Amino acid sequence: MQLETYFPYRLALAAEAFSQKLVEVYGRKYGLSREEWRLLLLLAEAQQLSSHELAQRTTLDKVQISRASKRLEDKNLITREISQVDKRLRVYACTQTGQALFAEVFPQVDAQANVVLAKLSEEDRAALVQGIEALARAVANNQS
Repeated sequence: MQLETYFPYRLALAAEAFSQKLVEVYGRKYGLSREEWRLLLLLAEAQQLSSHELAQRTTLDKVQISRASKRLEDKNLITREISQVDKRLRVYACTQTGQALFAEVFPQVDAQANVVLAKLSEEDRAALVQGIEALARAVANNQS
């Protein structure tokens, strides 16, 4: 096996390199971890999500969600409450401070992503989007 040509390895490297470019904005400038950014991104859009919904919409496990949400709560960016419907779940919501921070950070993160993506030709960018969508469908269709 040639590791340099092994698709899962190459995909993971590319995704990590791209992610590191974004960390330069939300991490270095704003002190958010990758996990905190993911939760803030989801909560800023959805307004409120349960711990189960967060786990479904991220690649984070329960422990990562718990730790990141605690840090975000300590920064007054989100709230965490026990669900009134199901006491086993927590309900997370973005605070006004969290919404304001997200509104400030997101355009910068998006611009950083576009700096990288702008280095692709229009054809390559379209092919990348199509490939990612096709890969997501293939994975979804292969679930037991």
